[in-house]
This record gives sequence, structure tokens and C-alpha cells, in this order.
Amino acid sequence: MTATNTLRPVFVETFPTAMEPATLYVSISYRTCGHLCACGCGHEVITPLSPGQWSLTYDGESVSLAPSIGNWALPCRAHYWIRKGEVHWSRRYSMAEIADNRERDRRHLIGAVSNETPGLLARLRRRLRRR
Repeated sequence: MTATNTLRPVFVETFPTAMEPATLYVSISYRTCGHLCACGCGHEVITPLSPGQWSLTYDGESVSLAPSIGNWALPCRAHYWIRKGEVHWSRRYSMAEIADNRERDRRHLIGAVSNETPGLLARLRRRLRRR
């Protein structure tokens, strides 16, 4: 496979068994996106959509994801942004920078989860504990 500089959005319920290159699959019902790594290595990249992870912007034609895609666990360690369907390559991070980035992402995710509106059961448990 070869690297791609664009990703075409395809809205799906679930991801196909075999993803196509240069395609960004978007599942609104599962709040997840998936694509093959833009570097061309062939690995699948899954990006959950949530306040603590990735956000998606669709302008009627193209898709943007934020923050960047850092494939730190893959052998390629590719790092890029998806903006208006275009892949914008970022510099390679050192192992120390990757560790710092992972820790920042972990803290951000914990903060986002703790700020979510609690469900009915969680609110009921809290009220019962106060009594």
C-alpha cells in the first residue's frame, strides 16, 4: 500500500470487514470512525468520538477529526491531522514525547468522563449515600 493524502468520508452503521484505503468510515450510531493508517502500512485506526477523545466535523462534503491521529502503538508511529478530508503530516515524536502525550490524553479522558452528566442510577446511588 502507499500513503494517502486524502480521506473520503463514508457513513456506515458498522465498519466493513476489510476497510478500503483512503476511506474514513464514520459510524454515528457507534460514535466511532475508522480508517487504514494514512502512511500505507495497512493497519486499522479506530477513533472513538467523545468529549475526551476525538471530535468530528462534517461540512457536507469532507470530514475533519481533532485532535491529531498519533499511531504510537503501531510500528509506523505515523502522526497526522485529518482536516477537511486532507491528511496533514506531523513530525515524528520521540518516545518521551509519546509518553507525555499519552499521559495528557489519559488525564483529559478522565476529566471528560468525570464531567459527564451522571445517569439516573448514579444519581440515585449518590442520593441514597447522603441519607
